[in-house]
Amino acid sequence: MKKVEIKVDSRYPSADDLRNRAKKRMPKFAFEYLDGGCNEDVNLHKNTSQIRDIELQPYYLDNYTDSTLKTTLFGHEYDAPFGISPVGLQGLMWPNAPEILAKSAFKHNIPFILSTVTTASIERIAELTEGQAWFQLYHPAEDALRDDIIKRAADAECPVLVVLCDVPTFGFRPRDIRNGLAMPPKMSVKNIIEVFKKPRWAFETLKHGQPTFETLKPYTPEGLNLKQLGKFMDKTFSGRLNEEKIKPIRDMWKGKLVLKGVATESDAELAIKMGFDGIIVSNHGGRQLDAGESTIRPLTRIAEKYGDQITVMMDSGIRSGPDIARTIASGASFTFLGRLFMYSVAAMGEEGGDHAISLLKTELRQVMEQVCCGEINNLPNHLKK
Repeated sequence: MKKVEIKVDSRYPSADDLRNRAKKRMPKFAFEYLDGGCNEDVNLHKNTSQIRDIELQPYYLDNYTDSTLKTTLFGHEYDAPFGISPVGLQGLMWPNAPEILAKSAFKHNIPFILSTVTTASIERIAELTEGQAWFQLYHPAEDALRDDIIKRAADAECPVLVVLCDVPTFGFRPRDIRNGLAMPPKMSVKNIIEVFKKPRWAFETLKHGQPTFETLKPYTPEGLNLKQLGKFMDKTFSGRLNEEKIKPIRDMWKGKLVLKGVATESDAELAIKMGFDGIIVSNHGGRQLDAGESTIRPLTRIAEKYGDQITVMMDSGIRSGPDIARTIASGASFTFLGRLFMYSVAAMGEEGGDHAISLLKTELRQVMEQVCCGEINNLPNHLKK
């Protein structure tokens, strides 16, 4: 694969710049769906703040020459130790967003994870990434639906299946309830005014068409409002997992299998026993359990106890290159980000994916060069304890 130019747009050199620009270009109902957590947003903010409590130590007199971001994960050498998290309703937040991000991830040789409940199909994303995209499965209640979705992912040559375990119930998100969020969004007077105030979003939506759950299109009734959507998701998808539900997935899936949403040592141990190849320590970006821990706390414990038995990764709360460095120094083998990439696409459209990846690569390399760390897997040696 040819070398990709790393170029950061000087207008948006930080996650805050991208977020502020995205807020100006997105209707309120779409921005608040992206930006918010659940209940009072306690864990949303704690995720990032507790990552940033971590400090790294530089070794300026070491025999250091250069830094590389290349990272091998599940037998594939990626160009950086981060990927794009699965995000639902991406095309609602910015039209064509999953396609934009999938193309950028493939171009930059980092993993892109497609959510079951986003707005592009497994087949379309596989086409854009030449079969390199991962797929995240919301566990269906019906075996036939489960088997059909998994078969589609296998036929699309997805190398990794990510099974989601942290949505046993629909998250309580006050903003979305107030906004009447649905697919398509409920066109209340308030929401119509918001759309007219954001002409670029409206134009791009007209250009690309009304967003729908493309992967679920063969199975989903049309025109669901928020209440109906919640009932449909609760009825159709059973987020509560156990060994009985996981065993047929492990038997069926021939690629790498990852469990996302792990938050305790006991679940990590069970994941190992059930035959998972990796886990993603995550709390769904602070969108499910406001009273829970931030992700970095259990990540540190799980990586120390089980890091030599299973690949331990993390998402939720990571917003920058320094955050990636802190997380890997704390024991993660790999990291994933969701909101930053969506802020960037909403801020910059087609250029947003390339910009976000370039920004993270630039920031992360600067941290590694500053602390005199040559390789990603040496970052734990720079953790201040």
